[in-house]
Amino acid sequence: MRDSVREDAKKRLSRISGQVAGIQKMIDEERYCVDVLTQVSALRSALDQFGLLMLTTHLESCVYGDESERNGHNWTPQERAEEIRVTLNRFLK
Repeated sequence: MRDSVREDAKKRLSRISGQVAGIQKMIDEERYCVDVLTQVSALRSALDQFGLLMLTTHLESCVYGDESERNGHNWTPQERAEEIRVTLNRFLK
C-alpha cells in the first residue's frame, strides 16, 4: 500500500473513531434520537468511503498493479475476475 493511501486510511479511521465516540457521548447525554440517527448516517457514510478506498486500493495495487508483481503473482484474466468477485462480495455484504 502506498504511503499516501496508508496515511489517508489512518486519518479516515481516526475520524471514524471520533464519530463513534461522539455517538456514545450523545447516548450518555440522552440527546434527541433524530440527532443520534443523523450521526449514525454520517458514520455509515464515512465507513462506506473508507471501504471504497480499500477496495480501489486493492484492485489498483494488488490485482492490477505493482503489489501483485512484487508478491510474485502473475494474475490470469480468470484469477483477476474471481478476485474481483470475491472482494466485491465481501465488501457489499
